[in-house]
Amino acid sequence: MTSTQAKGAAGEDTAARFLSKQGLRVIDRNFRVRGGEIDLICRDGSTVVFVEVRLRGRSDYGGAADSITAAKRAKIVLAARHWLARGQQHDLPCRFDCVLLDGERIEWLRDAFSAD
Repeated sequence: MTSTQAKGAAGEDTAARFLSKQGLRVIDRNFRVRGGEIDLICRDGSTVVFVEVRLRGRSDYGGAADSITAAKRAKIVLAARHWLARGQQHDLPCRFDCVLLDGERIEWLRDAFSAD
């Protein structure tokens, strides 16, 4: 594992602990399909929450939120559709959240974007 991968895994662990403290239950991690990946998949009551975790140690190139481009959102939505289809869970309510880790700061963006 490279240093960058280790930092990413640590960031996802931090986000998972944070969301668990907020009452969400992590049900899957690092779900990958050709063309997309989801960092964390959680349940918030009956809602499936697909979570993108973004880590930025420095803001030279913009903050964590700036790194979630339209192309990145499309890849997350693609992976979410595959995850829902795999479990035949098309009718479950779902949303897309982001956990932004900027240095020591954690920001949780609920319903950060839509699948449209």
